[in-house]
Amino acid sequence: MPLLVMKFGGTSVADLERIENAANKVMREVERGYDVIVIVSAMSGKTNELVGWVNQTSPFYDAREYDAVVSSGENVTAGLMALRLQEMGIPARSWQGWQVPIQTTSQHSAARFVDIPRANIDAKFAEGMKVAVVAGFQGVSPENRITTLGRGGSDTTAVAFAAAFGAERCDIYTDVDGIYTTDPRITSKARKLERISFEEMLELASLGAKVLQTRSVELAMRYNVRLRVLSSFDETDETSGTLVCGEDEIMESKVVSGVAYSRDEAKITLVTVEDRPGIAAAIFGPLADAGVNVDMIVQNISEKDYEDHVGAVTDMTFSCPVDQVERARRAIEGARDAKAIVYDDLVVDTDVAKVSVVGIGMRSHAGVASRMFKALADENINIKVIGTSEIKISVLVDRKYMELAVQTLHDAFALEKAD
Repeated sequence: MPLLVMKFGGTSVADLERIENAANKVMREVERGYDVIVIVSAMSGKTNELVGWVNQTSPFYDAREYDAVVSSGENVTAGLMALRLQEMGIPARSWQGWQVPIQTTSQHSAARFVDIPRANIDAKFAEGMKVAVVAGFQGVSPENRITTLGRGGSDTTAVAFAAAFGAERCDIYTDVDGIYTTDPRITSKARKLERISFEEMLELASLGAKVLQTRSVELAMRYNVRLRVLSSFDETDETSGTLVCGEDEIMESKVVSGVAYSRDEAKITLVTVEDRPGIAAAIFGPLADAGVNVDMIVQNISEKDYEDHVGAVTDMTFSCPVDQVERARRAIEGARDAKAIVYDDLVVDTDVAKVSVVGIGMRSHAGVASRMFKALADENINIKVIGTSEIKISVLVDRKYMELAVQTLHDAFALEKAD
């Protein structure tokens, strides 16, 4: 039988009524002739509650026990979903990670997939099971301990199962009806996309779009798993939502497909750092060791001519999430204390935001940067840092201008229009 993977997020299974609604959608696909693997998240708010209980019980907790507790939310949802489907006359059973077994690394709360053997689930499909309801977000380590994949891990679970079982498609049900050109809460002109490429979706997800977890898009692109994002709360058919697919399935793409933003950014500048070979490694090595996610990097021109570079100094600027500023500060000051780097001052600006335009059409069209910069200049929005890749341009701006910048760029590239 053809196979479909359907994933339901926390808001889609928040209570028994919503679980029944999700089960109806599963039943519809079974009636269309599919065997279905359903991946479920914990009921909305449950994971936060479980994490809170762990922190109250043991502030310096054992990560293995943390995973054992936090993974239980998905187990409850899986059991309830299987029961609901059985009540509807559909042969279904629930599967916890260790029963599949979903094999992962040993890194608790941030595990990665190693393998998803098909034998156990395939055997049950052969016996007449129509729906396997699998608890997302979890697996089992080589030491036979429960592991979790980190927040948003159920998306990654769904894509991994679609890849392992050769599913026709992986449908991600959430509380939005697709992927938009930008956040509709910022501009009413935001338009739902019918299709978007893996690369564009990966950039949007990594730049702040919250619809899909970044790791899930990476996995889908690697194994060419077609994703469809659609709403749990609307009537759906084969054309609903947004399809995330290979570039070859998109006949013609706009130059820019979407505008993303990240509100919680910070800009850090090392002032008059020595300009010598190896200085970048001396700065960013300790930052990496400290787990700081560095994004945009700018090195100013040296104060001395290159031909006379001895003793030259420069400024080094980078961005990172605002909640990692203190970690970054400690790493840099530690490097200075260890005599690895020398600088005059460390300047931190925590009042910035990142705004980005993304589109595979940028590969073959010139002038995107100039149009972007002119649109921002016309609104008197100053650009602090610029970063680029083949299909994206990002800028740091003052946070108070973030929403205006998003609206301005959405208008500048006419993203409200389909063609």
